Amino acid sequence: MAQKSAFIALLGRANVGKSSLINKLIGQKVAIVSNKPQTTRTRILGVLTEGEDQYVFIDTPGFHKPHNLLDTKMNKVIYSGISDVDAAVLVVDAVPPFKIDAECLPSAELTLLKEISAKKLPCILVINKIDLLPKKDVLFEIISAYSKNFDFTAVVPLSAKTGEGVDILLSELSAFLKDSPHYFEPDSFTDQPEKTLVAEMIREKLLMLLDKEVPHGIAVDIERFFETDTAAGEPVINVEAVIYCERESHKGIIIGKNGLMLKRVGTLARHDIEDFFGTKVLLKLWVKVKEDWRNREGMIRSLGLDQIT
Repeated sequence: MAQKSAFIALLGRANVGKSSLINKLIGQKVAIVSNKPQTTRTRILGVLTEGEDQYVFIDTPGFHKPHNLLDTKMNKVIYSGISDVDAAVLVVDAVPPFKIDAECLPSAELTLLKEISAKKLPCILVINKIDLLPKKDVLFEIISAYSKNFDFTAVVPLSAKTGEGVDILLSELSAFLKDSPHYFEPDSFTDQPEKTLVAEMIREKLLMLLDKEVPHGIAVDIERFFETDTAAGEPVINVEAVIYCERESHKGIIIGKNGLMLKRVGTLARHDIEDFFGTKVLLKLWVKVKEDWRNREGMIRSLGLDQIT
C-alpha cells in the first residue's frame, strides 16, 4: 500500500480544549493543558502514524483579542497555521459562556471561519466537552447555528477528556489523506525539541498552581539540559531552568513563603519529566523579573516564542 499523509490545523478560541484533543488523538502529551486561556503560545505539531497513514496535527494558540506584542504574534501563528494544510478543524465549546445565535456568531469564530473560507479549506466542526452537557439536545442548536454560517465537511460532537467521539473524528479526517511519503518517522509524535517540552511541563505546573494574572506573564527558559551518571552508573537528566515574570511582586508569589510554591512546582514538574524520559531527573529552578517582557521583541525571540512560519 502507498503511504498517505494529511496536515490538519486545529483552530478555535482560547480554552475550548484544542490541546487536550491533540493529546488524545495522538495518544501522547505534546501540548500542555490548563483551565486558563491562552495556554498554547506557539504552533505545535502532533504526529500520529497508523500503518501507511500519517496525520500531522497543528495545534494553534487560542484566538483572542491581543493586549500586547506576544498576543499579536500568537494570533499571527494561527493564520500561519492554516497555510499549506489539507484541512481545518474548528473546535468550539459545547457549554460556552455566551449564547449561540445563528444570526450572530461570536466574532472569534466568524473571523476564523472567514480565514478558513479564504483559504478554501475543507473544515470539520468539532463540538468539544459534551461530557459537561446535562442534555444532549442542546447540540442540535449549536450544530444548526454554525452550519448556517459555513458548509462543514462533517460535524463531530466529542469529549477530549473522556475520549468519546474521538475515533469518529479520526475516521472523518481519513478523507483528507493524500498519497504522499511520510514526513516523520513512525515513532515520532511531535516536532518539539526536548528542551521545549520540558519548559512547557514546568509552565503547565505554574498555570495549574497560580491564580489570576500571574500565569500569563510567565515564561520558562531552559538554560542547561544535560545527562550525567550516578555513582551506580544510572543515567540522570539535569535540568536548570529560569522562570521569568514581569513584576517583583509576582516573583514573590511564584517562590512562595519559605520557597514552598517554587518547591511544589519543581516537584510536580520533575515527576512529569521523569515519566516522559523514563529516568531520574535533577531539576533546579530560578525566578527572575523581566518587566513587560511580552512587549519586548528581543525577549520574545530569545524565549522561542517568535515561531511564525
